[in-house]
Amino acid sequence: MTNNFETPEVSIVIPVYNEEAVLSLLFERLYPVLENLKHRYEVIFVDDGSRDQSAALLRKQFQLYPNTTRVVFLRANAGQHAALIAGFERARGNYILTLDADLQNPPEEIPNLLLQMDAGYDYVGTIRRQRKDSLWRHWASLAMNRLREKITRIHITDQGCMMRGYHRDIIDAVLATTETNTFIPALAYLYAGNPTEIVIDHEERAAGESKYSLFKLIHLNFDLMTGFSIAPLQAFSLLGIGVSILSLLFVFYLGWRRLTVGPEAEGVFTLFAIVFFLIGLLLFGIGLLGEYIGRIYSQTRSRPRYLIKAVLDNAKSDKS
Repeated sequence: MTNNFETPEVSIVIPVYNEEAVLSLLFERLYPVLENLKHRYEVIFVDDGSRDQSAALLRKQFQLYPNTTRVVFLRANAGQHAALIAGFERARGNYILTLDADLQNPPEEIPNLLLQMDAGYDYVGTIRRQRKDSLWRHWASLAMNRLREKITRIHITDQGCMMRGYHRDIIDAVLATTETNTFIPALAYLYAGNPTEIVIDHEERAAGESKYSLFKLIHLNFDLMTGFSIAPLQAFSLLGIGVSILSLLFVFYLGWRRLTVGPEAEGVFTLFAIVFFLIGLLLFGIGLLGEYIGRIYSQTRSRPRYLIKAVLDNAKSDKS
């Protein structure tokens, strides 16, 4: 169909970081799907400081499809969520869809998301059918999902699936939020008035390697829990009260033993074990408190989420 770049109805935002091995295949699969839509569209690629040839491939794609393609180049790697914000700030459509560049989210699923948005849903999450990730990633993701649901009121079945659809109103609310560190799907879910989820296919990475290590996944979930709930602090406070009561009872018990039995050499290693346990508990609490203080520290610095190097679209010249 013929697209009017000035009035797109759908904006597809795709963050890109060192994806030169898969970009050509992404272009081959994505654009035919979009051309068959009944909606006018635009594609916004956000190069998140790639160090390979991704930027050159994106520039070439813009030259081939200047009326439907826009490219934002960030000066340095700012992270996936900052890259998404950069794309959201330039999206013009009433519906904004996100997906990974690695083709684990099949572009062929885009019409299914749009059907739900046309039906009136303002947030469309997705659940991966028969995940192709490694077993440890699957179980780690499942555990983190369950923990998050217990701590927050955010019910996202599959938070690791990048393909999602947002209404313009939801994105405007997300952009108005001044938090420096946030998890966009969770924030959007909080703002949504009529959210839903659908099941989509999931494929193995077409090429390259995942940018999310186990450490990054754990850090992401700590960010999510501390950013949307103080329940971890409250739970630790209750745990501290319980441990204090048990410790007091144990002191009374040792005093009673001293008076009735007399000095004892036995049990020294047991006392060491108890002390080590309490020290470990204390260090965990300090670390948890540090997560919250770190969020406050990041917020008070008020540093920009990202810096733009150049923007390619049909109304601007390349300044890179």
